[in-house]
Amino acid sequence: MNLTNSNEALSGLRVLDLSRVLAGPWASQLLADFGADVVKVERPHTGDDTRAWGPPWLEDAQGESTNQSAYYLSANRNKRSITVDMARPEGQQLIRTLASYADVVIENFKVDGLRQYGLDYDSLSATNPRLIYCSVTGFGQTGPSAPRAGYDFLIQGMGGLMSITGRPDEEDGGGPVKVGVAVTDVMTGLYATVAVLSALAFRDRTGKGQHIDLALLDVQIASLANQASNYLVGGSAPRRMGNAHPNIVPYQDFPTADGHMIIAVGNDGQFQSFCRVVGHPEWAEEQAFKTNPERVKNRARLVGLVNTVTVKRSTAEWVVLMESAGVPCGPINTLDKVFDDPQVRARGMRIEMDHSEAGTVPLIANPIRMSESPVVYRRAPPTLGEHTCEVLRSWLRMGEDEVQALRELGVV
Repeated sequence: MNLTNSNEALSGLRVLDLSRVLAGPWASQLLADFGADVVKVERPHTGDDTRAWGPPWLEDAQGESTNQSAYYLSANRNKRSITVDMARPEGQQLIRTLASYADVVIENFKVDGLRQYGLDYDSLSATNPRLIYCSVTGFGQTGPSAPRAGYDFLIQGMGGLMSITGRPDEEDGGGPVKVGVAVTDVMTGLYATVAVLSALAFRDRTGKGQHIDLALLDVQIASLANQASNYLVGGSAPRRMGNAHPNIVPYQDFPTADGHMIIAVGNDGQFQSFCRVVGHPEWAEEQAFKTNPERVKNRARLVGLVNTVTVKRSTAEWVVLMESAGVPCGPINTLDKVFDDPQVRARGMRIEMDHSEAGTVPLIANPIRMSESPVVYRRAPPTLGEHTCEVLRSWLRMGEDEVQALRELGVV
């Protein structure tokens, strides 16, 4: 890996991406954003499953569908796409050859799913011992559930997230609720990226590659953070509390004259300021509310009092008053308001990239800002097989006749 010829942090890194859907592609997109040459290997004619996960579809300048779903676009920026028929021996050999030139392979097939093709870690590392091979599965490479397929929704339930998400059973609308984004997949992609970068640092010191075993279930449990710790330390399983916080009060949504707002009081000083803003400084002096542990103990009474006050002003009015007093407060925005927010605009969280079929495509920016090696947006999410010839020439030095022969055989 040569990182000396570019300001991009991962310039010179070659990543062979055999993954699809979200967790694996999320990781490879992050690596691509920082300069890695990510080659996305897809099935001929159909490609990544998410290409068909629409509507909505990206449209061209004439308003016609490009058959690229918004879902696919969210996780495949800065990559090159090639098509290879993995079921054919020639396709398997082609991927093995590509892997021999790669620094990293990312895959999310079932356990041992690639062994039959000779594309598992043992097979590929035999010819490329410096290879970092990241396997993303639902349940990991070991354990009784290892052979099972894992999906984000399933894992949110099995991993405990849905047991603490949603309103309490006794309330109207109570019951378990999944998070509105495939958050387990996204977090697994983030953990995979960290793992790959750590393995690369280890390889730089030792010359050794390694196999990374990453499971959605493990990631989901690890990401329960304070809620899992509450159980391990306290011995009681946390329950669903709607938008309330198990350890802090007041820290939830409250009704206003025109909707709802979020109040996030994180310490006793902020609570004193909050009480002054809502016109009840005496709350801060009452023994039942004076400290956070007391407020947690007397949650129901305090929340009831706050509810009677917050409905007297609009969300916008409260936000101005709370912010001026240093009390964390904000609206619950729909996505149109999110992308119209002055702060979001100032941070450039919406970007536009040139696209070969649509002209341009709107995308969400990478949120990481680095002073010396910033993200470079080089390529829009690729069309299916857009770079097959280009990659085979640049990685494998294949001539046009060799590529054409593979096309005629139906391998690419």
